[in-house]
Amino acid sequence: MVQLLGPQDRLLRMVESAHPDVDVHVRGNEITLRGAEGDVRAARALVDELLQMTKAGHALGEADVASSARMMRDESGPRPSEVMGEAILSSRGKTIRPKTVGQKDYIDAIDQNTIVFGIGPAGTGKTYLAMAKAVQALQRREVDRMILTRPAVEAGERLGFLPGTLTDKIDPYLRPLYDALNEMMDPELVPKLMATGTIEVAPLAYMRGRTLNNSFVVLDEAQNTTPEQMKMFLTRLGFGTKMVVTGDITQVDLPQGASGLRLVTRVLEGIDDIHFARLTSDDVVRHSLVGRIVDAYSEYDERRLAARHERDEAAEFANRAERRAANFPKASRATGPRDRTPKRGRS
Repeated sequence: MVQLLGPQDRLLRMVESAHPDVDVHVRGNEITLRGAEGDVRAARALVDELLQMTKAGHALGEADVASSARMMRDESGPRPSEVMGEAILSSRGKTIRPKTVGQKDYIDAIDQNTIVFGIGPAGTGKTYLAMAKAVQALQRREVDRMILTRPAVEAGERLGFLPGTLTDKIDPYLRPLYDALNEMMDPELVPKLMATGTIEVAPLAYMRGRTLNNSFVVLDEAQNTTPEQMKMFLTRLGFGTKMVVTGDITQVDLPQGASGLRLVTRVLEGIDDIHFARLTSDDVVRHSLVGRIVDAYSEYDERRLAARHERDEAAEFANRAERRAANFPKASRATGPRDRTPKRGRS
C-alpha cells in the first residue's frame, strides 16, 4: 500500500487528478472511492492496475501513474501492466522498461526489424531505450560489440577552439552517451570494454569506410546529419548487425537546415525490415511540463505554417492581379473611344 501511495501520497494525488469526479480516501490498507458509478468503475480499474504492478515488483513513479491513466482511457488498447511489465535491463537496483504504448511499440519494432528509426520530441526515451536494448543484446551475446555514435554539431552555439587531444575535443559532444552507459552498466566495467573495442563511442565521421558486422549500432541526434551522412551511415550495415537511428526533426541545428533524418523518412518509407517509430508528447516520461512544452511548440509551428500559407496565397493573388492589370491597357487600345466614333461623310 505504501508503494501505491508514494511519498507524501503523491501517487494517490495523481489518481485523483486523473479522475477529478471521484473522491479517494485511504484508511489503513483500505482505499475508498466515492462518486458516480461510471467514474468510480474507471478509477477502480486504474487502482487495480497499479496494485498489480506494485505486487509484480514495479517501483511506481508519477510518470508511471500518468501513463497508466492515459492507457486506461483507451479500453481497446493494452493494459498498463502489459506495457510496463516487460523489463529490458536491470542494473544497480534500477529496472529499465517501456512506460507508454508508444515506447512498447518502439521496443517491439527494435526486436523485429534490422533498422529502426525512433523519431520524436525530447523526453520520449528514444535514445535511452535504444541504448538499453544495445546493452541487453551485448549481455545476451547476440552481438559482439556495441557502437554508439552521433554527429558533432554545435547546438546553436560557437564553442570555439577546444584544447586537448582529439578525444578531448569530441568528448563533450558524446557525453550524454557516456552518462547513459554508466547508468546501465558497472562504471568500472565500461572503460575496460571500451579499451577492448567491445563498446565504441565515436563521432559519426569515424563511421566512413567501415563495414559493421555483428554489432548493435545506435545513431543519436540524427536530425543533425546531412543527407549524405545519413546515406553513408546506413550503408555501413553488415551481417548480423542491428541499427537504431534516433532524432527529433523539430530541433535541427544544421546551418542550412537540410536534415538527413527528414529526407530518409520519405526515401525509405515502406521498405521491408525498416521501421519508423514515431513517438509523441504522450510518450514523454520526463517532468510533466516537458509534454506541455512540446505541445505548445507544436501548436506554434502549426500556426506559423498556416500564416505562411495565407501569406503565400495572398502574394499569389496579388501577382495574378498585377499580371491582369498589365495586360488590360493593350486590349483597351484596340477598342478605344475614337474607334467607336462614326466617321463623317463629305459635305
